[in-house]
Amino acid sequence: MIVNLKIFPWNGSVMYDSGNWGLEAGDMVIVIADSETEIATVEEINIEIKTETKEEIPKIIRKATSVDLEVVEKNGQKCAEIIKTCRDLVRENKLPMKIVDVHLSFGGGKITFSFIAESRVDFRELVKSLSRNFQRSVRLHQIGSRDEARKRGGFGVCGCQLCCVKFLKDLPSVITEDARVQQMGHRGSERISGLCGRLKCCLGFEAGQYRELLKSMPNIGKAVKVDGKKCVVTELDTLSQKVTIKFDDGNKKKVSIEELK
Repeated sequence: MIVNLKIFPWNGSVMYDSGNWGLEAGDMVIVIADSETEIATVEEINIEIKTETKEEIPKIIRKATSVDLEVVEKNGQKCAEIIKTCRDLVRENKLPMKIVDVHLSFGGGKITFSFIAESRVDFRELVKSLSRNFQRSVRLHQIGSRDEARKRGGFGVCGCQLCCVKFLKDLPSVITEDARVQQMGHRGSERISGLCGRLKCCLGFEAGQYRELLKSMPNIGKAVKVDGKKCVVTELDTLSQKVTIKFDDGNKKKVSIEELK
């Protein structure tokens, strides 16, 4: 049986072969990831894949025990001091980066820091200092602001839990055009941006449908005729397939696109 696992807090799901462990969603398991022993959470089971690729999928070592969970708790306690030390070193070296989180591998041999930066950062000296300090392999992993928001969680202006936390497995790109086709671009960046400061994920959910509907609609400013009178399209109501038109005398009227000539 193939399952999706969550290993690192800022990465997506990874497929593993569950063997005969009889796993359910939410179970904790022990795996090998990036040559390190790690603990992971089962997110989804019975994943359908191509038969020829099954041999390439790594296998789960075993289900996590109560002793394993104690190790995870102790590692979590160590992380508080580890991340403080790293942030202090970042400030001392005046590096333009923000340390978001730290992950200590289950086996304790590797420390992975996640960070955000606006541009490329030369952190080679930082890695050397951290390696000397903790006597472990150190890796720095750059993430985006959307990944940070997903890890921290929260609620959108809609009152619901963030989509990236609640159900989105991946973080698809959302572009300004997605907002424009839904006639939301004029609302200002603060109205169409999420907690991460990027365009809201939900803007991409219906953008494709709007694009299809717009194919049958005229552009704003197009000259048309309604009941034999000349007018200009001033507004679009995409979902209802209606437009607002303005006549030469200044009067406006909302009509369906079937009435346009």
